[in-house]
Amino acid sequence: MRRLAALLLAALLATTLMAGCASETAGHDAAPEVVVGSAPDAGSMLLAAIYLAALHSYGFGARAGTAVDPMAKLDSGEFTVVPAFTGRVLQALQPDASVLSDAQVYRTMVSALPEGVAAGDYATSAEDKPVLVVTGATVRAWGGNGLSALPKHCDGLVVGIVAGFPAPPAVGSCRLPALREFPSETELFAALRAAQLTAAWTTTADPGIPGDLVALADGKPALVQAENVVPLYRRNALTERQLLAINEVAGVLDTAALADMRRQVAGGADPQVVAGGWLADHPLGR
Repeated sequence: MRRLAALLLAALLATTLMAGCASETAGHDAAPEVVVGSAPDAGSMLLAAIYLAALHSYGFGARAGTAVDPMAKLDSGEFTVVPAFTGRVLQALQPDASVLSDAQVYRTMVSALPEGVAAGDYATSAEDKPVLVVTGATVRAWGGNGLSALPKHCDGLVVGIVAGFPAPPAVGSCRLPALREFPSETELFAALRAAQLTAAWTTTADPGIPGDLVALADGKPALVQAENVVPLYRRNALTERQLLAINEVAGVLDTAALADMRRQVAGGADPQVVAGGWLADHPLGR
Protein backbone atom coordinates (compact mmCIF):
# COMPACT_ATOMS: atom_id res chain seq x y z
CA MET A 1 0.00 0.00 0.00
CA ARG A 2 2.83 2.36 0.87
CA ARG A 3 4.48 1.61 -2.48
CA LEU A 4 1.19 2.28 -4.33
CA ALA A 5 0.66 5.55 -2.47
CA ALA A 6 4.22 6.65 -3.29
CA LEU A 7 3.69 5.88 -6.96
CA LEU A 8 0.40 7.80 -7.01
CA LEU A 9 2.05 10.79 -5.29
CA ALA A 10 4.94 10.76 -7.78
CA ALA A 11 2.50 10.63 -10.70
CA LEU A 12 0.50 13.52 -9.23
CA LEU A 13 3.63 15.63 -8.77
CA ALA A 14 4.79 14.90 -12.32
CA THR A 15 1.40 15.85 -13.73
CA THR A 16 1.38 19.09 -11.74
CA LEU A 17 4.89 20.00 -12.89
CA MET A 18 4.04 19.24 -16.52
CA ALA A 19 0.91 21.37 -16.33
CA GLY A 20 2.88 24.21 -14.80
CA CYS A 21 5.53 24.03 -17.51
CA ALA A 22 2.88 23.91 -20.23
CA SER A 23 1.15 26.92 -18.72
CA GLU A 24 4.43 28.82 -18.50
CA THR A 25 5.32 27.93 -22.10
CA ALA A 26 1.88 28.97 -23.36
CA GLY A 27 2.19 32.27 -21.52
CA HIS A 28 5.64 32.82 -23.03
CA ASP A 29 4.50 32.08 -26.58
CA ALA A 30 1.22 34.01 -26.41
CA ALA A 31 1.69 37.37 -28.13
CA PRO A 32 0.06 40.39 -26.49
CA GLU A 33 -2.58 42.30 -28.41
CA VAL A 34 -1.15 45.14 -30.47
CA VAL A 35 -2.79 48.57 -30.68
CA VAL A 36 -2.04 50.27 -33.99
CA GLY A 37 -2.62 53.97 -33.49
CA SER A 38 -3.29 56.85 -35.86
CA ALA A 39 -4.64 60.36 -36.02
CA PRO A 40 -8.39 60.50 -36.70
CA ASP A 41 -8.04 61.62 -40.35
CA ALA A 42 -8.68 59.24 -43.25
CA GLY A 43 -5.06 59.13 -44.47
CA SER A 44 -3.64 58.20 -41.07
CA MET A 45 -6.39 55.64 -40.44
CA LEU A 46 -5.62 54.02 -43.80
CA LEU A 47 -1.93 53.63 -42.90
CA ALA A 48 -2.92 52.06 -39.57
CA ALA A 49 -5.31 49.72 -41.38
CA ILE A 50 -2.47 48.52 -43.64
CA TYR A 51 -0.35 47.49 -40.64
CA LEU A 52 -3.39 46.02 -38.88
CA ALA A 53 -4.04 43.87 -41.95
CA ALA A 54 -0.39 42.77 -41.93
CA LEU A 55 -0.59 41.66 -38.29
CA HIS A 56 -3.93 39.90 -38.85
CA SER A 57 -2.48 38.07 -41.86
CA TYR A 58 0.08 36.54 -39.49
CA GLY A 59 -2.67 35.54 -37.08
CA PHE A 60 -1.97 38.16 -34.42
CA GLY A 61 -4.62 39.99 -32.42
CA ALA A 62 -4.52 43.71 -33.14
CA ARG A 63 -6.93 46.61 -33.00
CA ALA A 64 -6.99 50.22 -34.13
CA GLY A 65 -6.78 53.26 -31.87
CA THR A 66 -7.05 56.94 -32.72
CA ALA A 67 -5.76 60.07 -31.00
CA VAL A 68 -5.10 63.67 -31.91
CA ASP A 69 -1.44 63.07 -31.01
CA PRO A 70 -0.70 59.39 -31.70
CA MET A 71 3.04 59.89 -31.09
CA ALA A 72 2.31 60.92 -27.50
CA LYS A 73 0.25 57.75 -27.04
CA LEU A 74 3.12 55.71 -28.49
CA ASP A 75 5.58 57.40 -26.16
CA SER A 76 3.35 56.62 -23.15
CA GLY A 77 2.82 53.00 -24.21
CA GLU A 78 -0.93 53.28 -24.89
CA PHE A 79 -0.27 52.56 -28.58
CA THR A 80 2.08 49.78 -29.68
CA VAL A 81 2.58 50.76 -33.33
CA VAL A 82 2.06 54.09 -35.10
CA PRO A 83 2.65 54.25 -38.88
CA ALA A 84 3.94 57.60 -40.11
CA PHE A 85 6.09 59.32 -42.73
CA THR A 86 9.80 59.68 -42.09
CA GLY A 87 10.22 63.36 -42.94
CA ARG A 88 7.21 64.49 -40.91
CA VAL A 89 8.44 62.60 -37.86
CA LEU A 90 11.91 64.06 -38.29
CA GLN A 91 10.60 67.62 -38.64
CA ALA A 92 8.49 67.20 -35.50
CA LEU A 93 11.49 65.95 -33.51
CA GLN A 94 14.27 67.95 -35.15
CA PRO A 95 12.83 70.92 -37.09
CA ASP A 96 16.24 72.18 -38.22
CA ALA A 97 17.21 68.88 -39.91
CA SER A 98 18.34 69.54 -43.47
CA VAL A 99 18.87 66.00 -44.79
CA LEU A 100 16.84 65.13 -47.88
CA SER A 101 17.42 61.59 -49.19
CA ASP A 102 15.27 58.71 -47.95
CA ALA A 103 18.17 56.90 -46.27
CA GLN A 104 19.53 60.06 -44.60
CA VAL A 105 16.10 61.13 -43.39
CA TYR A 106 15.43 57.66 -41.96
CA ARG A 107 18.77 57.44 -40.15
CA THR A 108 18.46 60.95 -38.70
CA MET A 109 14.87 60.27 -37.64
CA VAL A 110 15.88 57.04 -35.87
CA SER A 111 18.58 58.86 -33.90
CA ALA A 112 16.05 61.52 -32.84
CA LEU A 113 13.33 59.13 -31.62
CA PRO A 114 12.51 59.27 -27.92
CA GLU A 115 13.77 56.53 -25.62
CA GLY A 116 11.47 53.53 -25.76
CA VAL A 117 10.40 54.11 -29.38
CA ALA A 118 11.98 52.34 -32.35
CA ALA A 119 11.44 52.37 -36.11
CA GLY A 120 10.75 49.41 -38.35
CA ASP A 121 11.74 49.13 -42.00
CA TYR A 122 10.69 52.08 -44.13
CA ALA A 123 9.03 51.51 -47.50
CA THR A 124 11.52 52.71 -50.09
CA SER A 125 8.85 52.59 -52.82
CA ALA A 126 5.98 54.15 -50.83
CA GLU A 127 6.26 57.88 -50.26
CA ASP A 128 4.09 60.96 -49.93
CA LYS A 129 6.59 63.79 -50.31
CA PRO A 130 5.85 67.26 -51.70
CA VAL A 131 5.91 67.36 -55.48
CA LEU A 132 5.55 70.15 -58.02
CA VAL A 133 3.02 69.58 -60.78
CA VAL A 134 3.23 71.37 -64.15
CA THR A 135 1.51 71.26 -67.52
CA GLY A 136 2.76 69.30 -70.50
CA ALA A 137 3.65 72.60 -72.19
CA THR A 138 6.04 73.43 -69.33
CA VAL A 139 7.66 69.99 -69.57
CA ARG A 140 8.27 70.53 -73.28
CA ALA A 141 9.62 74.04 -72.69
CA TRP A 142 11.97 72.81 -69.96
CA GLY A 143 13.10 69.79 -71.94
CA GLY A 144 12.00 67.13 -69.46
CA ASN A 145 10.02 66.29 -66.32
CA GLY A 146 12.91 66.30 -63.84
CA LEU A 147 12.72 68.57 -60.80
CA SER A 148 16.40 69.40 -61.30
CA ALA A 149 15.37 71.64 -64.24
CA LEU A 150 13.40 74.00 -61.99
CA PRO A 151 16.34 76.04 -60.58
CA LYS A 152 17.27 77.00 -64.15
CA HIS A 153 13.84 78.62 -64.50
CA CYS A 154 13.66 80.13 -61.02
CA ASP A 155 13.20 83.72 -62.20
CA GLY A 156 9.55 84.50 -62.84
CA LEU A 157 8.14 81.34 -61.27
CA VAL A 158 4.55 81.56 -60.05
CA VAL A 159 3.77 78.67 -57.69
CA GLY A 160 0.46 77.80 -56.04
CA ILE A 161 -0.68 75.73 -53.09
CA VAL A 162 -3.89 74.76 -51.37
CA ALA A 163 -4.12 76.96 -48.27
CA GLY A 164 -2.22 75.41 -45.38
CA PHE A 165 0.01 73.14 -47.47
CA PRO A 166 3.51 72.88 -45.90
CA ALA A 167 5.49 73.68 -49.03
CA PRO A 168 9.31 73.63 -49.00
CA PRO A 169 10.72 77.17 -49.11
CA ALA A 170 13.31 76.24 -51.74
CA VAL A 171 14.16 73.66 -54.37
CA GLY A 172 17.91 73.32 -54.66
CA SER A 173 19.38 76.75 -55.34
CA CYS A 174 15.97 78.22 -56.17
CA ARG A 175 14.31 80.04 -53.28
CA LEU A 176 10.66 80.04 -54.23
CA PRO A 177 8.66 83.27 -54.39
CA ALA A 178 5.62 83.98 -52.23
CA LEU A 179 3.07 81.27 -52.95
CA ARG A 180 -0.42 81.88 -54.28
CA GLU A 181 -3.03 80.16 -52.11
CA PHE A 182 -6.21 78.49 -53.33
CA PRO A 183 -9.10 77.09 -51.28
CA SER A 184 -9.18 73.72 -53.08
CA GLU A 185 -7.21 71.47 -55.40
CA THR A 186 -9.85 71.92 -58.08
CA GLU A 187 -9.20 75.66 -58.21
CA LEU A 188 -5.43 75.17 -57.86
CA PHE A 189 -5.19 72.84 -60.85
CA ALA A 190 -7.60 74.97 -62.88
CA ALA A 191 -5.28 77.98 -62.38
CA LEU A 192 -2.33 75.85 -63.47
CA ARG A 193 -4.10 74.78 -66.65
CA ALA A 194 -5.07 78.40 -67.32
CA ALA A 195 -1.38 79.40 -67.19
CA GLN A 196 -1.96 81.56 -64.12
CA LEU A 197 0.70 79.42 -62.39
CA THR A 198 3.96 77.86 -63.50
CA ALA A 199 3.67 74.99 -61.01
CA ALA A 200 1.51 73.75 -58.13
CA TRP A 201 2.51 71.89 -54.97
CA THR A 202 0.83 68.64 -53.99
CA THR A 203 2.20 65.26 -52.81
CA THR A 204 3.34 62.15 -54.64
CA ALA A 205 0.54 59.95 -53.23
CA ASP A 206 -2.21 62.49 -53.84
CA PRO A 207 -5.00 60.58 -55.65
CA GLY A 208 -6.40 63.86 -56.99
CA ILE A 209 -3.57 64.73 -59.41
CA PRO A 210 -5.23 65.08 -62.84
CA GLY A 211 -3.92 62.80 -65.55
CA ASP A 212 -3.17 65.66 -67.93
CA LEU A 213 -0.70 67.27 -65.51
CA VAL A 214 2.87 66.12 -64.90
CA ALA A 215 4.58 65.65 -61.52
CA LEU A 216 8.22 66.70 -61.66
CA ALA A 217 10.36 63.72 -60.64
CA ASP A 218 12.92 64.24 -57.90
CA GLY A 219 16.21 62.51 -58.62
CA LYS A 220 19.59 62.02 -56.98
CA PRO A 221 20.73 63.98 -55.15
CA ALA A 222 17.25 64.68 -53.81
CA LEU A 223 15.98 68.26 -53.81
CA VAL A 224 12.91 67.68 -51.60
CA GLN A 225 12.97 65.95 -48.21
CA ALA A 226 11.89 62.30 -48.25
CA GLU A 227 8.55 61.19 -46.80
CA ASN A 228 8.54 57.39 -46.76
CA VAL A 229 6.01 55.21 -44.95
CA VAL A 230 7.51 53.83 -41.72
CA PRO A 231 6.13 51.94 -38.70
CA LEU A 232 7.18 53.27 -35.29
CA TYR A 233 6.74 50.91 -32.35
CA ARG A 234 7.34 50.49 -28.64
CA ARG A 235 10.65 48.83 -27.87
CA ASN A 236 10.32 45.30 -26.46
CA ALA A 237 6.54 45.34 -27.01
CA LEU A 238 6.50 43.19 -30.17
CA THR A 239 7.53 39.59 -30.66
CA GLU A 240 9.95 38.77 -33.46
CA ARG A 241 7.09 37.48 -35.62
CA GLN A 242 5.00 40.61 -35.01
CA LEU A 243 7.93 42.79 -35.98
CA LEU A 244 8.45 40.66 -39.07
CA ALA A 245 4.79 41.19 -40.03
CA ILE A 246 4.99 44.98 -39.91
CA ASN A 247 8.43 45.08 -41.55
CA GLU A 248 7.24 43.04 -44.53
CA VAL A 249 4.90 45.88 -45.53
CA ALA A 250 8.01 47.81 -46.63
CA GLY A 251 8.73 45.31 -49.37
CA VAL A 252 5.20 45.31 -50.80
CA LEU A 253 3.69 48.79 -50.50
CA ASP A 254 4.36 51.39 -53.18
CA THR A 255 3.23 54.95 -53.91
CA ALA A 256 0.78 53.96 -56.64
CA ALA A 257 -0.97 51.48 -54.34
CA LEU A 258 -1.11 54.05 -51.54
CA ALA A 259 -2.65 56.63 -53.88
CA ASP A 260 -5.18 54.08 -55.17
CA MET A 261 -6.22 53.11 -51.64
CA ARG A 262 -6.56 56.78 -50.71
CA ARG A 263 -8.80 57.24 -53.76
CA GLN A 264 -11.06 54.43 -52.56
CA VAL A 265 -11.24 55.80 -49.01
CA ALA A 266 -11.98 59.31 -50.34
CA GLY A 267 -14.87 57.71 -52.23
CA GLY A 268 -16.37 56.44 -48.99
CA ALA A 269 -14.81 52.98 -48.61
CA ASP A 270 -13.85 51.71 -45.15
CA PRO A 271 -10.05 51.97 -44.65
CA GLN A 272 -9.81 48.51 -43.08
CA VAL A 273 -11.75 46.92 -45.95
CA VAL A 274 -9.56 48.72 -48.49
CA ALA A 275 -6.32 47.70 -46.72
CA GLY A 276 -7.52 44.12 -46.35
CA GLY A 277 -8.33 43.94 -50.05
CA TRP A 278 -4.93 45.31 -51.00
CA LEU A 279 -3.12 42.81 -48.77
CA ALA A 280 -5.17 39.93 -50.16
CA ASP A 281 -3.75 40.85 -53.57
CA HIS A 282 -0.25 41.34 -52.16
CA PRO A 283 0.19 38.64 -49.49
CA LEU A 284 3.14 38.93 -47.14
CA GLY A 285 5.78 36.28 -46.71
CA ARG A 286 5.75 35.21 -50.36
